[in-house]
Amino acid sequence: MLAHAIRNAFGKRDRELVDDYCRLRATTFADRLEWNVHVRNGRETDEFDLLDPTYIVVTSDDGAVVGGARLLPALGDTMLERTFPQLLAVGRINAHARMIESSRFCVDTKSNEGRGGPLHQATLTMFAAIIEWSMLNGYTEIATATDLRFERILNRAGWPMKRLGKPCHIGNTTAIAGILSADRASFRQVCPPGYRSALPTARQHAA
Repeated sequence: MLAHAIRNAFGKRDRELVDDYCRLRATTFADRLEWNVHVRNGRETDEFDLLDPTYIVVTSDDGAVVGGARLLPALGDTMLERTFPQLLAVGRINAHARMIESSRFCVDTKSNEGRGGPLHQATLTMFAAIIEWSMLNGYTEIATATDLRFERILNRAGWPMKRLGKPCHIGNTTAIAGILSADRASFRQVCPPGYRSALPTARQHAA
């Protein structure tokens, strides 16, 4: 597996990867989880995709997209504050310049590559890539909204989330918001054997 970081997607391959990631979002959130999301032409997108995010995308050895997430600086518009403020005990996330928001995290757990351990290798590769990208770009904390099932996966991976509020029933799931650490200890904890990435080292959200 190989982790990529994509912003602005100028090249053909980058556009294909983002497109396949949006297709995986549709399969995950609309088809499997039955969330109320917007799907058009087989792709799930929303207004936050218009805010110049960085996408973390993981591909299998044959080049197929098996995981992805969207990253946006927490000081700007965030899904947590605009869409899910009910998950925040004080209605905001107390953002700072070294905090990033991760949203639309999904993994193709049907992929045969990476099966066999307690957690799918694509899941651990995504965790490691998000932390690696965050450290490379000067971020120390990751804010996210997820559900109780995924919070248990984070705990199993040894990357616990600090809750920002109480669980709340939204649609057909019980959601929760929290903060994850982006540091070397967390990276070492979640990093799977044979981890590979092609992440740029320059800060991508500099002014």
